[in-house]
Amino acid sequence: MRLKLKDVEFSYSSVKVLDDVCLDLDEPKFVCVLGPNGVGKSTLVHCINRILKPQKGVVLLDQANVQEMGLKEVARKVGYVPQASTDMFPLTVVDTVLMGRHPHSGWNTSERDLDIVTGILGLLGIDDLALRSFDELSAGQKQKVLIARGLAQEPQLLLLDEPTSNLDIRHQLEVMELLGDLVRSRDLMVVMVSHDLNITARYAHLVIMMKGGRIFAVGTPEQVFTEENIRSVYGVEAQVVTTGAKPYVVPLAACKAPMAGEGSDLVRVEGMAPVGHAEPALPSDMSP
Repeated sequence: MRLKLKDVEFSYSSVKVLDDVCLDLDEPKFVCVLGPNGVGKSTLVHCINRILKPQKGVVLLDQANVQEMGLKEVARKVGYVPQASTDMFPLTVVDTVLMGRHPHSGWNTSERDLDIVTGILGLLGIDDLALRSFDELSAGQKQKVLIARGLAQEPQLLLLDEPTSNLDIRHQLEVMELLGDLVRSRDLMVVMVSHDLNITARYAHLVIMMKGGRIFAVGTPEQVFTEENIRSVYGVEAQVVTTGAKPYVVPLAACKAPMAGEGSDLVRVEGMAPVGHAEPALPSDMSP
């Protein structure tokens, strides 16, 4: 799977949310998209899976324009796990996950569909929940079921919108470990929106940091999580320390002055090409 965004722009009414976004990903890896509220993270994901149509630019999946593909065709390539919600599903877990087979089988469930769903439930360690009502599950269990539904689509790319936002730390770690395992075992590209810098630093292979509707920095956690970048993007003074060979961000105080770099050109991460108006080059030694 190759995911490429070229000069993508999107606005809600007169408010531009994405501005000349360019990106090129062509290997299975765990990618996390970070940034303050309102910088376009979720909008970016929705443009990738054809929920939204960019006013300018193009999103390509293996050289095919997403907007020229049918919804079922996109869904067979791209799985989507939305933000955890309080919506009620009057379905069992197995029926909820079977919804992910719709792009392949419509509403006619085959033995193969059941075998795929059974295998995914076992892979995620939730096969014992198969006949439970989705409504009865804990937040962590519900999130795993929604991930299972996305995997049932048999995608090459899995998009997740803040899948750990309502989970306690144990379930956050379980979900992140699971996603990392899926990248390795299924050659899956995972693109996840997150607000948690430190859990991202621990698990992500690639970090995309957004500011003002643009990609501000892209690279490994070690390249992106610098005190200067945190100050410029989040308006927070922070100390970045290393623990377990990974960066750890310790927030100290909100900046009193305007955020550094406001309105300036996008940054260049060491070893990377500047991004936003040109396609970012990934480090040659990066691998999941």
